[in-house]
Amino acid sequence: TGPRWPRVLAALLGFLGVAAGAFGAHGLRGLVAPEQLQTWETAADYQLLHAVALLAVSGWQQSTPSSRLQFWLLWACGLIAAGILLFSGSLYLLVLTNISAFGPITPIGGLALLAGWLILLACGLIRGGDVAP
Repeated sequence: TGPRWPRVLAALLGFLGVAAGAFGAHGLRGLVAPEQLQTWETAADYQLLHAVALLAVSGWQQSTPSSRLQFWLLWACGLIAAGILLFSGSLYLLVLTNISAFGPITPIGGLALLAGWLILLACGLIRGGDVAP
């Protein structure tokens, strides 16, 4: 078995994603411009989608007997978690504060998410879990 943090973080991010979506739909409507509300919804959607992916990857990581594959899956978990925090977090802050300096952080989060997905692609393509660390 591997570390518990990916499962715990996935559950927390899923919970917070639902709360953020509800806050956007009910608390922010009328307080921010429609395009800001759309930005908020994008952040919540990406957070929820990737929280589910993080939960799935943590299950894959826990179930594989290959320590090398576990290593890379844990890296994917870390990149996905960082991507959620940077991508969605920067968008939430951008909407709440209207400080444009948070905008350049969003693509860094997107790159972390892409890197996590590329690692998952590689892990899925390798036969028998023979992934070299």
